[in-house]
Amino acid sequence: MSRRLFIKNSIAAASIPFLTNEGVSIKSLGINQSANFNLLYAPHFGMFKETAGADLIDQLQFMANQGFRAFEDNDMRNRPVSDQEKIAKTLAKNDMTMGVFVAHKIYWQKANLTSGDEALRNEFLQNIKDSIEVAKRVNARWMTVVPGHVDLGLEMGYQTANVVETLRRAAALLEPHGIVMVLESLNWWQDHAGQFLTEIPQAYEICRAVDSPACKILFDMYHQQITEGNIIPNIDKAWSEIGYFQIGDNPGRKEPSTGEINYLNIFKHIHSKGYQGVLGMEHGNSKPGKLGEQAVIDAYRAADNFL
Repeated sequence: MSRRLFIKNSIAAASIPFLTNEGVSIKSLGINQSANFNLLYAPHFGMFKETAGADLIDQLQFMANQGFRAFEDNDMRNRPVSDQEKIAKTLAKNDMTMGVFVAHKIYWQKANLTSGDEALRNEFLQNIKDSIEVAKRVNARWMTVVPGHVDLGLEMGYQTANVVETLRRAAALLEPHGIVMVLESLNWWQDHAGQFLTEIPQAYEICRAVDSPACKILFDMYHQQITEGNIIPNIDKAWSEIGYFQIGDNPGRKEPSTGEINYLNIFKHIHSKGYQGVLGMEHGNSKPGKLGEQAVIDAYRAADNFL
């Protein structure tokens, strides 16, 4: 390529606003950059901090202004009540849906629900009771549950029975309030070695055994791409028990288009099945600063462009 042609092409590229990670112009795709998204993608605090500022409410308002109609916050249970109330008010004002928060203390290195230990079971159930009040305060329908570490002294069948029994008791607490605990399967190979719940078929089996509308699957596509792949077929097979989705590309756990997962096709498939729930954006930003935050928004605009 001649130097003159290189400079000409560089200037032309620089004049195109808002490039996706593949270099495709959002504007050229004919996408309305201020319209609501087709699905309820849910950012989290910190994702747009450089652009919106450190204040949580300002960040939440920025999300709404970009067309996001949902929000999730793993740390909601631990926030001051005054912050929870402000968040709830801002969500309501912008007609946004509250997504998941983590409902309980997670044991990353110690067996708790798998062990059948009654004291640890009661601790978990008390966490669920406390989280019901949080859910009411912020108008949340879903809360994340992670059964914890495997018990190396018990066969898997006994561990599964212990988990199912505890979840049945938790479901009895949640059902009267219309709140759903969603069980998250986690990968061993990159993030959470030793966790009991790792695959979608396993989560499906547990939800069917608990047999409650208050116990469903949190289908985290990042974790499942690492653990088993086969995302769209597993979505179809487990559909009756899926209550929530989370997003993250692999490798890297960043926004769509930064890895190997074809989110355009997956979002199209989920939408075609009539899904009305939330898809949590539980990932980092691939690039730093304001440009990185814009890249996240552009990536979702491109992946949501399936109609």
